[in-house]
Amino acid sequence: MATTRKKKSTRKKSTKAKAGRKKSARRWSQRVTQESDALDLEHGVFAQKDPKRIAASLKRSAEHSRRRKAGAYRSALSMLTFYINRAGKNLPATRRKTLEAAKDELRRQFGRE
Repeated sequence: MATTRKKKSTRKKSTKAKAGRKKSARRWSQRVTQESDALDLEHGVFAQKDPKRIAASLKRSAEHSRRRKAGAYRSALSMLTFYINRAGKNLPATRRKTLEAAKDELRRQFGRE
């Protein structure tokens, strides 16, 4: 006795479902970096090419921020990890390598080797 399988529907979702969404819901990760109680980041910190400069900027932001709840080291490292995780597969290998090196440099600058 052969089993029959139903074909999956290939219809696209209606535009009404998409139209009901708020714009802010689409970029929640951007809102987190701007409005959360994590850090007050300098503009373009993750776009820099030098891991030492990225780490220094995160350290400076973490130490001067009045919005963070945890310690400076923990806040800086979590923001860097958050950025790497949110970029996911879209992050080129060279950028990932630079940001991972920034993690190591951040540990070094905070004396947590």
